Amino acid sequence: MSDFARQPRLERSSVIALLREHDITPTQQRVEIGCLLFGGHQHVSADQVLARLSGARRGVSKATVYNTLGLFAEKGLLREVVVDPSKMFFDTNLDPHHHLYHLETGELEDIEAADVTINRMPALPETVDVAGVDVIIRVKPSAR
Repeated sequence: MSDFARQPRLERSSVIALLREHDITPTQQRVEIGCLLFGGHQHVSADQVLARLSGARRGVSKATVYNTLGLFAEKGLLREVVVDPSKMFFDTNLDPHHHLYHLETGELEDIEAADVTINRMPALPETVDVAGVDVIIRVKPSAR
């Protein structure tokens, strides 16, 4: 069973309040997705959310899941983590941190921001400020 399947679910009333705080209309599908996501820190793909929902309720389309996750990210409830052009995770941990991506298992793991040091940044135009730095370290089993 995946960590996502074991995650505690947030109560519907708490999800409704959270969505309203972020100016999101709490539709039935959005609330159900929020109940799955906001019980704790986790990294999930849209396909994982869709699979979990199909076991609990029928009629939620893939487009609805993608649109809802995108809306949640846009409104600051989730963080999008693109590990490669074909693989995106949605992260419920909004604190500054980085990631370790296990190529063999597809698992994404948090790394504390303090555990990564960047000694130098490129010169940036005066018209921009750094909004954040995301580090993804891709790992594979050692050949040793």
